[in-house]
Amino acid sequence: MDTEQLAEPQADAGGDRSAYEGVLRYYELAKRAEWQVRDLPWDEAPPIPEYKGTAQKIARRNDMWRSVITQQLQADELAVEMATQLFAIAPDPEARLYYTTMVQDESRHTEAWLKLVAETGGVGERDPYLDDLAHMTLEADTLEEKVFQMQVFYERLIIPRFRMIARSSRGTVLEDLCNRLTVDDGIHHRSGVEYARILLANADEKTKKKLIEAANRLLPVFVQHALWRPKAREVVGRLMRETDIRLLREDIDNGVRLAQSFGLDVGEVELTF
Repeated sequence: MDTEQLAEPQADAGGDRSAYEGVLRYYELAKRAEWQVRDLPWDEAPPIPEYKGTAQKIARRNDMWRSVITQQLQADELAVEMATQLFAIAPDPEARLYYTTMVQDESRHTEAWLKLVAETGGVGERDPYLDDLAHMTLEADTLEEKVFQMQVFYERLIIPRFRMIARSSRGTVLEDLCNRLTVDDGIHHRSGVEYARILLANADEKTKKKLIEAANRLLPVFVQHALWRPKAREVVGRLMRETDIRLLREDIDNGVRLAQSFGLDVGEVELTF
């Protein structure tokens, strides 16, 4: 990351700050939505869905859920790093105030996943493409790239997946956690949209071009991440491949439209599977 290209922190926060009212609104919303890991129903519900059948069948199902939890743990471990970096480099006091809540949220999410994965047999297989995506964002040259990639793109994509996991794990700690994270990440995404609009409204063409170039480098890796499955979910992955590809196309199409709403010309995205 070329730190010289990042905006310098503002010493003077005076003047007309009305453009940042949306960012502050999401800060207040995040504070009201705050929860603690101890609030989850640890002693009242099973950690993951419980099954009947042979020991082998139960073990396979447990491994599948453990792999789901591992991937979410991995994502939030990386999100702690990204949120911390955003707090450190954001030049605007309103954004820095918001990022204090985001760092706390991502840390709390990681704490919950760590506790949940310990109750389901320990950490499973790690997604290599998710690591690559996170490093691309952490090493991005500009604040605009980081905000757009993490909050506008990634945070939006995870919300429907949390809803899907919650629907498949009724009556469990996992369901409760995913419902809470749906709210938290919805706030992260919407606040990112507010801040990205401010940043891009004042960005020069060179900065916008760098953001588009970064997005084009990121998308092929994102495709690999979206279609990757650990060994514990290989069978499910094969059965769900057509659905996964359809959802992936929808995700990227939505991302393109969102980028265009910021005045970014991302052009056509070619996907090969």
